[in-house]
Amino acid sequence: MSVACHCPFTFHMPTAIEFEAGAAASLDRILTAHSIGQRLLVVTDPGVLQAGLIEPIVETLRRANYEIRIFSAVAQNPRDTDCLLGAAQYLAHDAKAILAIGGGSAMDTAKTIALLATHGGVPSDYAYGLRPYGPTNPIICVPTTAGTGSEVTRSAVITEAASHRKMTLKHAVLRPYLAVLDPLLTLSVPPSVTAATGVDALVHAIEGATCRKSTPIAQAFGERAMQLIMPHLQRAVSDGRDLEARTAMLEGSLLAGLCFGSTDVAAVHCLAEALGGLYDTPHGVANAVFLPVVMRFNASVNRPLHARLAHLLGFACATQTEDEAISALVDGIARWTRELGIPTLRELPKVQERDFERLAALAFANTSTDSNIRPITERDYLTLLHEAYSEGL
Repeated sequence: MSVACHCPFTFHMPTAIEFEAGAAASLDRILTAHSIGQRLLVVTDPGVLQAGLIEPIVETLRRANYEIRIFSAVAQNPRDTDCLLGAAQYLAHDAKAILAIGGGSAMDTAKTIALLATHGGVPSDYAYGLRPYGPTNPIICVPTTAGTGSEVTRSAVITEAASHRKMTLKHAVLRPYLAVLDPLLTLSVPPSVTAATGVDALVHAIEGATCRKSTPIAQAFGERAMQLIMPHLQRAVSDGRDLEARTAMLEGSLLAGLCFGSTDVAAVHCLAEALGGLYDTPHGVANAVFLPVVMRFNASVNRPLHARLAHLLGFACATQTEDEAISALVDGIARWTRELGIPTLRELPKVQERDFERLAALAFANTSTDSNIRPITERDYLTLLHEAYSEGL
């Protein structure tokens, strides 16, 4: 996938990865093999706790003499206030490592807790460069959804509760020490969550492979992720017990995380994070509503690339021209997300056109704006918001 000039790049991936159906049942053995300390703070969210996924893992660890404290005050879009509470729990337990079991919210919260518990301050200190990052105790991630890829990334997205602004904490020290991926943990994820998180993974692959910071390694990871996600997401949504589809989706999400985790995301995420910060919209849903209009916006600066995406994602055939392929890509993505049951921007609760100028400003302020393949202004973001809203009729 040709994106930009062949520029120098670096790639470093310190996270150890264990991928196997049933791996969660052997987590005690895996942690022991990696010499993880016995006192663990387990970070999860109320939904994962209620689904019964935590108890078997915690019981296995306790039988192996791990001392566990559970922290589950994690919101759908994690807040800085949650992270401060978690850091206090971490210190009170004298934890030697942090174990995140859940989706991206739990994993991003866990990363931030580990940072705050070790170095103090509040999340915005790090997001805005007011305090230096530093090493933390080990972070272990066990994803229960196929979406964020946070188990292998160097970033955590946290909402500032007072301003509704989403902040991205980004540094190599936030990369987890260990990622344990077990497709069996994803079998009970509801269809709507499966769809939203799956689209999130696809956007990670697309933006990580096509943004201005993309590298040949990211492009390779991203292309393979797209090839896994496109044929398997609808299967996983239709039949959550389809282990083959669930395994492919978890692998695709992982590869998408490796893709954007070494480069960046771009305008789709800038808009999605603005929407999520203001309205608490699920992140994958927010990505889905903006993906078609941003693709159309970006296509003008690299038509061969977007035609290539159309073929790679299965929306165009070899006989079509570049223009036809790009049109098929934009229309196909919009149709595909609708078939997955994801609402349009107009259909989302709370969304009001009167907020669009504020959303455009939030999107433009996002640190990933500069990574978009086409230079984008605050006015462009406002136009895209109106386009996404009107096309949802």
